[in-house]
Amino acid sequence: MPKKLIVDVCFSPYLYPMYHRPDSIVVVIDILRATSAMCTAFEFGVDKMIPVASLEEATEYKKQGFLVGAERNGIAIEGFDFGNSPYSYQTEKIKGQTIVISTTNGTQAIEAARQAYQVVIGAFTNITSLCNWLKTQNRDVLLLCSGWKNKFNLEDTLFAGAVSDILLAEHNLFRSGDGALAASYLYTSAQKNPYKYLRNSSHTERLSEMGLKHDIKYCLTFDKTDIIPVLDGKYLIRLNK
Repeated sequence: MPKKLIVDVCFSPYLYPMYHRPDSIVVVIDILRATSAMCTAFEFGVDKMIPVASLEEATEYKKQGFLVGAERNGIAIEGFDFGNSPYSYQTEKIKGQTIVISTTNGTQAIEAARQAYQVVIGAFTNITSLCNWLKTQNRDVLLLCSGWKNKFNLEDTLFAGAVSDILLAEHNLFRSGDGALAASYLYTSAQKNPYKYLRNSSHTERLSEMGLKHDIKYCLTFDKTDIIPVLDGKYLIRLNK
């Protein structure tokens, strides 16, 4: 019998070095809102994105004439073109462009995972396409939650649990690490109404206080796109499936 592939969950970029395996696919997750915004940008025609960890890097790209999205603590940074709301990328002006993005958590997680075999971007908005692709890759899968400033968060874990559920249903392909098992149990308790389940979570409360409930609902919607962004050098590009 062929050896089963492992699906596991890392709950914070801080923990990533303990999970790193050079032959694994890493799915970076920042549901509220970076990875949801990235998927939206590609759906609306962006050609490439350059994720950068620091605002200093983002500023340098801005000086070079790039369109730049920058956010910290949920707030778009003044002087840049976008924040990390998916709605801000639903515009014709991004079509065919290379856009730089720097966020509080998501771009930090991408930076942490750069040495993986492959890094792809996951969100509820591309979950079915992502899972169908992962099933065909014959690789272990690590679901990397961006969390909140290296701490655990609930929304990324729910998404990791949803993906774990889907992959682990392929009993002949995958077996579960403990992180995936825990995330799957959590998602089972939330799947009937993830929005309601998350209403008291810290980042949901933070965004709600900013009047961004519409962003939260958008980011918890399944399958708005079939595009999977993938890291290729310094760029995120569309995965050629």
